[in-house]
Amino acid sequence: MSVFFGYASAAPSIQIHMDKTTFHYGEKLVYTIEVSEITGDLAIIHIRDDAGKGSSAIPIEISKFKTEIPSPFPFEKQIFQEGKYFIDLEYSGAMITAEFILVDSGDIVIPFQIKQIAYSWVNNEIPSGFLIDGIQKTVEKDVINIPNKIDNQHLGEIHIPEWVKIITLWWLEEKISDETFANAFQHLIDKKIVKI
Repeated sequence: MSVFFGYASAAPSIQIHMDKTTFHYGEKLVYTIEVSEITGDLAIIHIRDDAGKGSSAIPIEISKFKTEIPSPFPFEKQIFQEGKYFIDLEYSGAMITAEFILVDSGDIVIPFQIKQIAYSWVNNEIPSGFLIDGIQKTVEKDVINIPNKIDNQHLGEIHIPEWVKIITLWWLEEKISDETFANAFQHLIDKKIVKI
């Protein structure tokens, strides 16, 4: 007589934990995925807005029962509109959705790509003119106003004193806010310490 033992495979339970559900421009989305078992599968995340427009699939390796997911980039007005957003999570046959709201608190937010340019400038990989050109093209004029139109022929003539790299480094290391950096940089432009 043969006896066969079968078992029913059930999807693991999953949860999304958020410390807060309201975010502002300049903040990074951070949440934790909690699973009841580690299956070896990837978690697949989509972030979508209230209209259904969403991100591509974001695969997340699940190797612990709790996995913190910090966004590498802060929310920016140029990319995300104010409103309600959803995090759709699928893991080993289980699905769950969490939601959050993005609001504009009026804080000054400098686009993340300027941090990448500033990092290259601080490390002497690009000249000062490229930093000023990047600011002029991507930062709103009421945040940092570059008074003259920058053209490619004059990029090499732009001078930022070497000591300004210290302030920039503080900003890159998040020791000072976007607003503090923007105000300091604007002051240097207004006083013609940064020569454009």
